[in-house]
Amino acid sequence: EQHRLAMLLAVLHRHAGIACFDQDVFLNAVGGVKISEPAADLAVLLAIYSSMRNKALPKSLVVFGEVGLAGEIRPSPKGQERLKEAAKLGFRQAIIPRANLPKNKLADMQIIAVERIDEAINAAQSLSIS
Repeated sequence: EQHRLAMLLAVLHRHAGIACFDQDVFLNAVGGVKISEPAADLAVLLAIYSSMRNKALPKSLVVFGEVGLAGEIRPSPKGQERLKEAAKLGFRQAIIPRANLPKNKLADMQIIAVERIDEAINAAQSLSIS
């Protein structure tokens, strides 16, 4: 949704100092899938960050979490189920809301739990492929 994307760009500028106002930003999901769930916010934000910095994120990375206006990362419904399914699909790293951190570790998955977008960006930077 156009308004949600505008909000994410504003939050990225306000809380991470990354301005996109002089850029054309387009969002397209594979296969024409419509993204209506706020849990995709953090993934979209990190994809934009990755593109702006020309640093690819690993293909083995899964990201979810709702982004609030104050730069906070809100939990997503069914976080544990999302992580388990992602692990089954071969994802080995995850950046997720701290509130979704599972009580028990998942085998073969590095989980980075974040509370704010600056933490998520720092985590993404540490995982980026040059």
